[in-house]
Amino acid sequence: MLVPFARAIDAEIHYEDSGGRGPVVLLGHEFFMDRTMFASQAAALSPEFRIVTWDARGHGRTRDEGLPFTYWTAARDALTVLDQLGVERAVVGGTSQGGFSAMRTALLAPERVAALILISTEAHSPTPQELATSRRFLDRWREPNIRHVLAEHMAHWLIGDDAWHRSVWTKRWLARDPHELEAAAGCLLARDSILHRLSEITCPALVIHPTRAGIPRAHALEMARRLAGSRFCEIEDARQAVNMTHPAQVNAAIRDFLRGDVLTRLN
Repeated sequence: MLVPFARAIDAEIHYEDSGGRGPVVLLGHEFFMDRTMFASQAAALSPEFRIVTWDARGHGRTRDEGLPFTYWTAARDALTVLDQLGVERAVVGGTSQGGFSAMRTALLAPERVAALILISTEAHSPTPQELATSRRFLDRWREPNIRHVLAEHMAHWLIGDDAWHRSVWTKRWLARDPHELEAAAGCLLARDSILHRLSEITCPALVIHPTRAGIPRAHALEMARRLAGSRFCEIEDARQAVNMTHPAQVNAAIRDFLRGDVLTRLN
């Protein structure tokens, strides 16, 4: 049995591996969530594809020292997971911050990334409004008397009307130490723009954009336009965590994308 932690210099990155001999698809999760948000993708896409999901620093079961880091660090963590599995080349992707890391992985090690799957993500740095709103939210997240209200708000913003998923995630968030996310929040808010470097990424890319995501549609379209050979897929009336709430549409888009030119690049 494979060890479920990949050891970086200052962290142990937890991952789950569906196993099998299919092409590896490495997926990183949304901020505030963890690897389990891809349960529907692992169930639907394996064993044709080997789905590997991992917990970013400050999330899930990954163990780190709470030190400041960037999404370039997270990109190296993704490569560390591939190293642990002995995988030379994979499809790399994720939702929101998972996409931030995936694109940086492709920039750091283009020879190891056969394709990108980018869900509810962008290449921009945060807008001033996003920074102000996020900082207010995170400052108040430490206040125990209102954290449950903030958790409900966050669940609605990320998930939408899916009551079951909202209930699952709010319970998880409220059970965790509110300080655990501080380094991860610093990473999110201090991220750099990589728009000017997207032309360096030449592998195929699938861009999935839910119409009610927190990511502006213009940002998603610009990212897709600057990525050579990208495919843009829009999912109506879906929010940020579209891969959980609209799994049939997301899984169909991913399967169609992977069965095309991507499989040729991996074989």
